[in-house]
Amino acid sequence: MTIIAAADGSALGNPGPAGWAWYIDEDTWAAGGWDHATNNQGELMAVLQLFRSTAHSDEDLLILCDSQYVINSVTKWMPGWKRKGWRKGDGKPVMNVDLLRQIDEATIGRHYRFEWVRGHVGHPLNEAADVRARAAAEAFQRGRVCPAGPGYPGGSVGDVSRGATHLNGAADGATPLF
Repeated sequence: MTIIAAADGSALGNPGPAGWAWYIDEDTWAAGGWDHATNNQGELMAVLQLFRSTAHSDEDLLILCDSQYVINSVTKWMPGWKRKGWRKGDGKPVMNVDLLRQIDEATIGRHYRFEWVRGHVGHPLNEAADVRARAAAEAFQRGRVCPAGPGYPGGSVGDVSRGATHLNGAADGATPLF
């Protein structure tokens, strides 16, 4: 079988309060965010947390993503960046390298692929991830507890999102804002 999930990020102000989310269904999703980050960081964190949350599963992973930046970073550019010491072709450092290194580590031994989906056109999984990522960003903007979601079955709580969700020290157990 294949796990099919959408991953999305949101930033209010870009950079500004930011959120991320991955979504499989109403019972299987996670979200989190920060006080200050970019949309690309949200997109990358969604993918990272999806890999971490499903790490115990031996199923293939299909990631639906509306970010060409994320897809290209992970599937095309990362091998070259690694060979060059995490530098781009022009010698400049790769942006968001901390998240990209963690994604690189999380993909070891995993069978996965990305599928680009156009954002904001009604794709059910992408829209659900988008709503949750935006809700997380808005929660951080308002100083509220961020809705974390139920996570992935069988995954440990620490693998889901709690650490990244609550970088500002907020507590777990949020009530969804949507």
